[in-house]
Amino acid sequence: MNMAVDLVLTAFLGICLMLSASSRLVHCVRLVAFQGILLGIMPLLMWNWSNAAPGMEIWGAAFVNIIVKGVLLPVLLLRAMRKAGVKRELEPLAGYSWSLLIVSVAGAMALWLSRSLNIPGVPVLAIPAAAVTVFTGLFIIISRRKALTQSLGFLAFENGIALFGAAMHLEYGFFVEMGILLDVLVLVFVMGIAVFQISREFEHIDADRLNLLTDNVEVK
Repeated sequence: MNMAVDLVLTAFLGICLMLSASSRLVHCVRLVAFQGILLGIMPLLMWNWSNAAPGMEIWGAAFVNIIVKGVLLPVLLLRAMRKAGVKRELEPLAGYSWSLLIVSVAGAMALWLSRSLNIPGVPVLAIPAAAVTVFTGLFIIISRRKALTQSLGFLAFENGIALFGAAMHLEYGFFVEMGILLDVLVLVFVMGIAVFQISREFEHIDADRLNLLTDNVEVK
């Protein structure tokens, strides 16, 4: 199981690099969906199967993570993307080469800092993978212009937090996890509606253009 856990954590690091360097929204949605599936199987891989089988809370959290983050939320985002007629993030605030470099440096720093941490029962890559995933999500939110891409950054950010909890064996409970997933579902649902409505009224869905809106009215 240790090798499988390491492969999952390595995949999280690779996904962060690909998210930072990809301009195609479909590709980014699929990457985040794959993150959700990996996050769902992570508690099962971390479980000590030699003692007993996982309880219903572990199975329930794994199932809901896979269905909601791996299937439902990506489908909603893809529908919003098609209705808005958006395929690429063409003008990010930080270029893709710079984004890849920044995330790579963040990953190297996380790996270097984690060398001094030796927590029993916690995989070596757990903390770096979670930290880089959280950082990548925040970086995408800040450095991208499209509202859809920013919602993907939020999902990656939440995946990093959930990955940290799963890797550290934190007892957050099934209902707490359901509450977090409900918040994410509502956010993506509202974001999809907003993007669709904005795209019907304006020629673009760049979030930074909202700063140009004013309430100046010419009075005759």
